[in-house]
Amino acid sequence: MTESPPSPTPLAPFIIRNFIIPLFIFTDKSLLNLTRKFKPLEILRHIFLTAFLFVLKIIPSALNHNSDSNSNSNSNSESESDSDSGGYRWVPFLKGGGKGSDAGGDGSTCIARALSQLLAIVNEIPVSSRKYEIVRSYAEKLIDENLEEGFEPLRRVNATVLAGAFSRALRQLELAAAAAAEDDEGNSGEDVGKNGGGCFGLDRVVKAVGRFGDAAWTRFKKRKTRLGGSAEKLAAELLWLGEKLAACGSADEAVRQWASASKLASMSLSAKPRLQGSLVKLSVFLFKQAATIGGEDDEDDTMEELRKIKMKMLMSWLPFLVRSSIGTDAPVLTLNEKTELENVLGELIGSLKHEEEQENVLSLWLHHFTHCPYSDWPNLHLYYARWCTTSRKLLVLQGK
Repeated sequence: MTESPPSPTPLAPFIIRNFIIPLFIFTDKSLLNLTRKFKPLEILRHIFLTAFLFVLKIIPSALNHNSDSNSNSNSNSESESDSDSGGYRWVPFLKGGGKGSDAGGDGSTCIARALSQLLAIVNEIPVSSRKYEIVRSYAEKLIDENLEEGFEPLRRVNATVLAGAFSRALRQLELAAAAAAEDDEGNSGEDVGKNGGGCFGLDRVVKAVGRFGDAAWTRFKKRKTRLGGSAEKLAAELLWLGEKLAACGSADEAVRQWASASKLASMSLSAKPRLQGSLVKLSVFLFKQAATIGGEDDEDDTMEELRKIKMKMLMSWLPFLVRSSIGTDAPVLTLNEKTELENVLGELIGSLKHEEEQENVLSLWLHHFTHCPYSDWPNLHLYYARWCTTSRKLLVLQGK
Protein backbone atom coordinates (compact mmCIF):
# COMPACT_ATOMS: atom_id res chain seq x y z
CA MET A 1 0.00 0.00 0.00
CA THR A 2 1.51 3.27 -1.09
CA GLU A 3 1.50 6.25 1.21
CA SER A 4 -0.09 9.43 0.03
CA PRO A 5 2.34 12.33 -0.41
CA PRO A 6 2.34 14.94 2.35
CA SER A 7 0.14 17.93 1.78
CA PRO A 8 1.99 21.11 0.79
CA THR A 9 -0.58 23.38 2.39
CA PRO A 10 1.20 23.84 5.79
CA LEU A 11 3.66 26.07 3.96
CA ALA A 12 0.92 28.56 3.09
CA PRO A 13 0.08 29.66 6.69
CA PHE A 14 3.79 30.08 7.35
CA ILE A 15 4.16 32.37 4.33
CA ILE A 16 1.06 34.35 5.30
CA ARG A 17 2.16 34.87 8.91
CA ASN A 18 5.81 35.62 8.27
CA PHE A 19 5.82 37.38 4.89
CA ILE A 20 2.40 38.49 3.65
CA ILE A 21 1.08 40.04 6.87
CA PRO A 22 4.33 41.95 7.71
CA LEU A 23 4.43 43.23 4.11
CA PHE A 24 0.81 44.34 4.38
CA ILE A 25 1.44 46.14 7.68
CA PHE A 26 4.49 47.92 6.27
CA THR A 27 2.57 48.98 3.14
CA ASP A 28 -0.39 50.16 5.18
CA LYS A 29 1.82 52.29 7.41
CA SER A 30 3.47 53.83 4.37
CA LEU A 31 0.10 54.67 2.85
CA LEU A 32 -1.08 56.06 6.17
CA ASN A 33 1.82 58.48 6.26
CA LEU A 34 1.15 59.56 2.68
CA THR A 35 -2.58 60.12 3.28
CA ARG A 36 -1.71 62.88 5.72
CA LYS A 37 -0.27 64.86 2.81
CA PHE A 38 -2.37 63.55 -0.09
CA LYS A 39 -6.01 62.99 0.86
CA PRO A 40 -7.01 61.19 -2.38
CA LEU A 41 -4.61 58.38 -1.45
CA GLU A 42 -6.88 57.62 1.49
CA ILE A 43 -9.34 55.98 -0.92
CA LEU A 44 -6.55 53.78 -2.26
CA ARG A 45 -5.65 52.77 1.30
CA HIS A 46 -9.28 51.84 2.07
CA ILE A 47 -9.51 49.70 -1.06
CA PHE A 48 -6.19 48.05 -0.22
CA LEU A 49 -7.30 47.26 3.33
CA THR A 50 -10.69 45.91 2.29
CA ALA A 51 -9.25 43.71 -0.45
CA PHE A 52 -6.52 42.31 1.78
CA LEU A 53 -8.89 41.46 4.62
CA PHE A 54 -11.31 39.85 2.16
CA VAL A 55 -8.54 37.67 0.73
CA LEU A 56 -7.27 36.90 4.23
CA LYS A 57 -10.75 35.68 5.15
CA ILE A 58 -11.05 33.43 2.09
CA ILE A 59 -7.62 31.79 2.26
CA PRO A 60 -8.07 30.04 5.65
CA SER A 61 -11.31 28.48 4.41
CA ALA A 62 -9.58 27.07 1.34
CA LEU A 63 -6.67 25.84 3.42
CA ASN A 64 -8.95 24.17 5.94
CA HIS A 65 -10.85 22.43 3.13
CA ASN A 66 -7.61 21.04 1.66
CA SER A 67 -6.17 20.08 5.02
CA ASP A 68 -9.37 18.24 6.00
CA SER A 69 -9.11 16.03 2.93
CA ASN A 70 -5.42 15.19 3.65
CA SER A 71 -5.34 15.16 7.43
CA ASN A 72 -4.57 12.17 9.65
CA SER A 73 -4.83 11.34 13.32
CA ASN A 74 -1.26 12.45 14.10
CA SER A 75 -1.79 15.96 12.80
CA ASN A 76 -5.07 16.22 14.70
CA SER A 77 -3.48 15.21 17.97
CA GLU A 78 -0.60 17.62 17.36
CA SER A 79 -2.93 20.58 16.75
CA GLU A 80 -4.90 19.69 19.88
CA SER A 81 -1.68 19.58 21.87
CA ASP A 82 -0.62 22.99 20.55
CA SER A 83 -4.00 24.45 21.42
CA ASP A 84 -3.96 23.04 24.93
CA SER A 85 -0.45 24.34 25.59
CA GLY A 86 -1.22 27.87 24.43
CA GLY A 87 0.78 27.50 21.20
CA TYR A 88 4.05 26.32 22.78
CA ARG A 89 5.28 23.20 21.07
CA TRP A 90 7.65 20.80 22.79
CA VAL A 91 10.86 20.18 20.89
CA PRO A 92 13.30 17.67 22.37
CA PHE A 93 16.73 18.94 23.39
CA LEU A 94 18.99 16.90 21.16
CA LYS A 95 22.66 16.16 21.54
CA GLY A 96 24.89 18.66 19.83
CA GLY A 97 22.14 20.94 18.60
CA GLY A 98 18.39 21.37 18.36
CA LYS A 99 16.44 23.53 20.72
CA GLY A 100 19.00 23.04 23.49
CA SER A 101 21.65 24.55 21.29
CA ASP A 102 19.44 27.53 20.48
CA ALA A 103 18.77 28.09 24.16
CA GLY A 104 22.41 28.25 24.97
CA GLY A 105 23.61 24.74 25.78
CA ASP A 106 26.04 22.73 23.72
CA GLY A 107 23.82 19.68 24.30
CA SER A 108 26.81 17.45 25.03
CA THR A 109 25.62 16.31 28.47
CA CYS A 110 22.29 15.60 30.13
CA ILE A 111 22.85 18.27 32.77
CA ALA A 112 23.57 20.88 30.09
CA ARG A 113 20.42 19.97 28.19
CA ALA A 114 18.36 20.04 31.38
CA LEU A 115 19.58 23.53 32.27
CA SER A 116 19.08 24.70 28.67
CA GLN A 117 15.48 23.53 28.71
CA LEU A 118 14.75 25.22 32.04
CA LEU A 119 16.18 28.54 30.89
CA ALA A 120 14.32 28.32 27.58
CA ILE A 121 11.03 27.78 29.42
CA VAL A 122 11.76 30.70 31.75
CA ASN A 123 12.28 32.81 28.65
CA GLU A 124 9.09 31.60 26.95
CA ILE A 125 6.37 31.68 29.59
CA PRO A 126 4.95 35.00 30.86
CA VAL A 127 5.97 36.21 34.29
CA SER A 128 2.28 36.31 35.27
CA SER A 129 2.07 32.51 34.98
CA ARG A 130 2.02 30.65 38.29
CA LYS A 131 4.56 28.24 36.77
CA TYR A 132 7.12 30.98 36.09
CA GLU A 133 8.59 31.15 39.59
CA ILE A 134 8.54 27.34 39.86
CA VAL A 135 10.60 26.83 36.70
CA ARG A 136 12.93 29.72 37.52
CA SER A 137 13.57 28.31 41.00
CA TYR A 138 14.38 24.93 39.39
CA ALA A 139 16.91 26.60 37.11
CA GLU A 140 18.45 28.62 39.93
CA LYS A 141 18.76 25.54 42.12
CA LEU A 142 20.44 23.58 39.32
CA ILE A 143 22.90 26.42 38.64
CA ASP A 144 23.79 26.75 42.33
CA GLU A 145 24.19 22.99 42.81
CA ASN A 146 26.54 22.82 39.82
CA LEU A 147 28.71 25.51 41.42
CA GLU A 148 28.64 23.91 44.86
CA GLU A 149 30.25 20.77 43.44
CA GLY A 150 33.44 22.75 42.77
CA PHE A 151 33.96 20.77 39.56
CA GLU A 152 35.32 22.78 36.63
CA PRO A 153 33.33 21.00 33.87
CA LEU A 154 30.10 21.78 35.75
CA ARG A 155 31.13 25.44 36.03
CA ARG A 156 31.74 25.48 32.28
CA VAL A 157 28.30 23.95 31.72
CA ASN A 158 26.78 26.82 33.71
CA ALA A 159 28.82 29.43 31.86
CA THR A 160 28.08 28.04 28.38
CA VAL A 161 24.35 27.60 28.92
CA LEU A 162 23.93 30.95 30.68
CA ALA A 163 25.87 32.79 27.96
CA GLY A 164 23.61 31.32 25.30
CA ALA A 165 20.49 32.18 27.29
CA PHE A 166 21.78 35.74 27.76
CA SER A 167 22.35 36.05 24.01
CA ARG A 168 18.86 34.77 23.21
CA ALA A 169 17.15 37.10 25.71
CA LEU A 170 19.20 40.03 24.43
CA ARG A 171 18.07 39.41 20.84
CA GLN A 172 14.46 39.20 21.97
CA LEU A 173 14.82 42.39 24.00
CA GLU A 174 15.98 44.23 20.88
CA LEU A 175 12.92 42.93 19.00
CA ALA A 176 10.58 43.85 21.86
CA ALA A 177 12.03 47.36 22.11
CA ALA A 178 11.67 47.82 18.34
CA ALA A 179 8.06 46.57 18.48
CA ALA A 180 7.28 48.98 21.32
CA ALA A 181 8.73 51.86 19.30
CA GLU A 182 6.58 50.88 16.30
CA ASP A 183 3.50 50.76 18.52
CA ASP A 184 4.18 54.30 19.74
CA GLU A 185 4.53 55.54 16.16
CA GLY A 186 1.40 53.67 15.11
CA ASN A 187 -0.66 55.09 17.95
CA SER A 188 0.37 58.64 17.06
CA GLY A 189 -0.54 57.97 13.43
CA GLU A 190 -3.97 56.66 14.43
CA ASP A 191 -4.63 59.82 16.42
CA VAL A 192 -3.80 61.95 13.41
CA GLY A 193 -6.12 59.87 11.25
CA LYS A 194 -9.00 60.22 13.68
CA ASN A 195 -8.61 63.95 13.92
CA GLY A 196 -8.26 64.39 10.20
CA GLY A 197 -11.84 63.39 9.37
CA GLY A 198 -13.14 61.24 6.54
CA CYS A 199 -12.95 61.61 2.80
CA PHE A 200 -15.91 61.11 0.48
CA GLY A 201 -18.07 59.90 3.38
CA LEU A 202 -15.93 56.85 4.14
CA ASP A 203 -15.76 57.38 7.90
CA ARG A 204 -17.76 54.25 8.63
CA VAL A 205 -15.65 52.19 6.28
CA VAL A 206 -12.49 53.55 7.86
CA LYS A 207 -13.68 52.62 11.34
CA ALA A 208 -14.89 49.17 10.34
CA VAL A 209 -11.76 48.33 8.38
CA GLY A 210 -9.62 49.81 11.14
CA ARG A 211 -11.23 47.55 13.72
CA PHE A 212 -10.64 44.45 11.61
CA GLY A 213 -7.11 45.57 10.86
CA ASP A 214 -6.35 46.22 14.53
CA ALA A 215 -7.70 42.79 15.45
CA ALA A 216 -5.54 41.09 12.81
CA TRP A 217 -2.48 43.09 13.85
CA THR A 218 -3.06 42.25 17.52
CA ARG A 219 -3.31 38.53 16.77
CA PHE A 220 -0.17 38.72 14.68
CA LYS A 221 1.76 40.54 17.39
CA LYS A 222 0.72 38.02 20.01
CA ARG A 223 2.13 35.20 17.90
CA LYS A 224 5.27 37.19 17.10
CA THR A 225 6.01 38.17 20.70
CA ARG A 226 4.80 34.99 22.36
CA LEU A 227 8.36 33.90 23.00
CA GLY A 228 10.19 36.15 25.41
CA GLY A 229 7.32 38.29 26.63
CA SER A 230 7.51 41.98 27.43
CA ALA A 231 10.63 44.11 27.24
CA GLU A 232 10.56 44.73 31.01
CA LYS A 233 10.45 40.97 31.67
CA LEU A 234 13.37 40.35 29.34
CA ALA A 235 15.44 43.14 30.91
CA ALA A 236 14.82 41.66 34.37
CA GLU A 237 15.81 38.20 33.14
CA LEU A 238 18.98 39.59 31.57
CA LEU A 239 19.94 41.08 34.94
CA TRP A 240 19.32 37.71 36.61
CA LEU A 241 21.33 35.86 33.94
CA GLY A 242 24.14 38.41 34.23
CA GLU A 243 24.28 37.89 38.00
CA LYS A 244 24.47 34.12 37.51
CA LEU A 245 27.22 34.52 34.91
CA ALA A 246 29.16 36.67 37.36
CA ALA A 247 28.73 34.02 40.05
CA CYS A 248 30.21 31.49 37.60
CA GLY A 249 33.19 33.75 36.91
CA SER A 250 32.03 34.55 33.37
CA ALA A 251 30.84 38.13 33.75
CA ASP A 252 33.07 39.09 30.82
CA GLU A 253 30.71 37.23 28.46
CA ALA A 254 27.71 39.30 29.59
CA VAL A 255 29.77 42.50 29.36
CA ARG A 256 30.94 41.58 25.85
CA GLN A 257 27.40 41.00 24.61
CA TRP A 258 26.03 44.15 26.28
CA ALA A 259 28.82 46.25 24.81
CA SER A 260 27.89 45.03 21.33
CA ALA A 261 24.19 45.91 21.74
CA SER A 262 24.59 49.41 20.28
CA LYS A 263 21.28 49.18 18.41
CA LEU A 264 19.40 48.46 21.63
CA ALA A 265 21.23 51.31 23.36
CA SER A 266 20.09 53.70 20.64
CA MET A 267 16.46 52.54 20.83
CA SER A 268 16.52 52.75 24.62
CA LEU A 269 16.96 56.52 24.46
CA SER A 270 13.29 56.87 23.52
CA ALA A 271 11.93 53.90 25.48
CA LYS A 272 9.22 54.26 28.11
CA PRO A 273 10.34 55.15 31.66
CA ARG A 274 9.57 51.70 33.09
CA LEU A 275 11.74 49.97 30.53
CA GLN A 276 14.45 52.60 30.91
CA GLY A 277 14.49 51.99 34.65
CA SER A 278 15.03 48.25 34.12
CA LEU A 279 17.78 48.92 31.57
CA VAL A 280 19.49 51.37 33.94
CA LYS A 281 19.73 48.67 36.63
CA LEU A 282 21.11 46.20 34.10
CA SER A 283 23.60 48.70 32.67
CA VAL A 284 24.82 49.72 36.13
CA PHE A 285 25.43 46.09 37.08
CA LEU A 286 27.33 45.35 33.86
CA PHE A 287 29.42 48.54 34.08
CA LYS A 288 30.50 47.41 37.54
CA GLN A 289 31.38 43.99 36.17
CA ALA A 290 33.32 45.58 33.31
CA ALA A 291 35.50 47.38 35.84
CA THR A 292 36.45 44.06 37.47
CA ILE A 293 37.37 42.01 34.41
CA GLY A 294 41.00 41.76 33.39
CA GLY A 295 44.11 41.67 35.55
CA GLU A 296 47.86 42.03 35.52
CA ASP A 297 48.26 38.30 34.89
CA ASP A 298 46.35 38.44 31.60
CA GLU A 299 48.20 38.38 28.32
CA ASP A 300 48.62 41.53 26.24
CA ASP A 301 46.18 40.30 23.58
CA THR A 302 43.53 39.62 26.22
CA MET A 303 44.02 43.02 27.82
CA GLU A 304 43.76 44.72 24.43
CA GLU A 305 40.50 42.89 23.68
CA LEU A 306 39.06 43.83 27.06
CA ARG A 307 40.05 47.46 26.53
CA LYS A 308 38.15 47.50 23.23
CA ILE A 309 35.11 45.98 24.92
CA LYS A 310 35.15 48.63 27.65
CA MET A 311 35.52 51.36 25.05
CA LYS A 312 32.61 50.01 23.02
CA MET A 313 30.45 49.72 26.14
CA LEU A 314 31.14 53.30 27.20
CA MET A 315 30.41 54.69 23.75
CA SER A 316 27.18 52.68 23.42
CA TRP A 317 25.60 53.03 26.86
CA LEU A 318 26.97 56.25 28.38
CA PRO A 319 24.51 58.45 26.39
CA PHE A 320 21.65 56.25 27.61
CA LEU A 321 22.69 56.68 31.24
CA VAL A 322 22.71 60.46 30.82
CA ARG A 323 19.33 60.68 29.10
CA SER A 324 17.47 57.80 30.77
CA SER A 325 14.76 58.07 33.38
CA ILE A 326 16.08 57.12 36.82
CA GLY A 327 12.76 57.73 38.57
CA THR A 328 11.28 60.52 40.65
CA ASP A 329 8.60 59.08 42.95
CA ALA A 330 10.41 55.74 43.09
CA PRO A 331 14.10 56.31 42.21
CA VAL A 332 15.83 53.50 40.36
CA LEU A 333 19.16 54.20 42.07
CA THR A 334 20.04 55.54 45.49
CA LEU A 335 22.43 58.45 45.95
CA ASN A 336 25.21 56.06 47.00
CA GLU A 337 24.62 53.89 43.93
CA LYS A 338 24.82 56.94 41.66
CA THR A 339 28.09 58.04 43.25
CA GLU A 340 29.48 54.53 43.05
CA LEU A 341 28.73 54.27 39.36
CA GLU A 342 30.35 57.64 38.66
CA ASN A 343 33.52 56.26 40.26
CA VAL A 344 33.23 53.07 38.21
CA LEU A 345 32.83 55.06 34.99
CA GLY A 346 35.87 57.17 35.89
CA GLU A 347 37.84 53.98 36.50
CA LEU A 348 36.78 52.54 33.16
CA ILE A 349 37.71 55.74 31.32
CA GLY A 350 41.08 55.78 33.04
CA SER A 351 41.72 52.17 31.99
CA LEU A 352 41.51 53.06 28.29
CA LYS A 353 45.14 54.25 28.41
CA HIS A 354 45.00 56.00 25.03
CA GLU A 355 44.45 59.75 25.32
CA GLU A 356 42.30 59.91 22.16
CA GLU A 357 39.96 57.17 23.41
CA GLN A 358 39.43 58.99 26.68
CA GLU A 359 38.76 62.14 24.69
CA ASN A 360 36.10 60.40 22.58
CA VAL A 361 34.28 59.05 25.62
CA LEU A 362 34.43 62.28 27.63
CA SER A 363 33.42 64.49 24.71
CA LEU A 364 30.45 62.18 24.07
CA TRP A 365 29.46 62.44 27.74
CA LEU A 366 29.86 66.24 27.73
CA HIS A 367 27.65 66.59 24.64
CA HIS A 368 24.74 64.60 26.12
CA PHE A 369 25.20 65.94 29.64
CA THR A 370 25.01 69.58 28.56
CA HIS A 371 22.18 69.07 26.06
CA CYS A 372 19.93 67.09 28.41
CA PRO A 373 18.01 69.67 30.51
CA TYR A 374 16.46 67.22 32.99
CA SER A 375 19.53 65.15 33.93
CA ASP A 376 22.55 65.94 36.12
CA TRP A 377 23.84 62.36 36.29
CA PRO A 378 26.30 60.85 35.82
CA ASN A 379 28.48 63.87 36.52
CA LEU A 380 31.97 63.14 35.26
CA HIS A 381 33.35 66.68 35.48
CA LEU A 382 36.11 65.53 37.88
CA TYR A 383 37.40 63.00 35.35
CA TYR A 384 37.01 65.46 32.49
CA ALA A 385 39.17 67.99 34.37
CA ARG A 386 41.70 65.27 35.18
CA TRP A 387 41.92 64.30 31.51
CA CYS A 388 42.45 67.95 30.50
CA THR A 389 45.29 68.27 33.03
CA THR A 390 46.95 65.07 31.81
CA SER A 391 46.65 66.13 28.17
CA ARG A 392 48.17 69.51 28.95
CA LYS A 393 51.14 67.89 30.70
CA LEU A 394 51.69 65.47 27.80
CA LEU A 395 51.74 68.37 25.35
CA VAL A 396 54.27 70.26 27.48
CA LEU A 397 56.50 67.19 27.71
CA GLN A 398 56.36 66.64 23.96
CA GLY A 399 57.37 70.27 23.35
CA LYS A 400 60.52 70.05 25.46
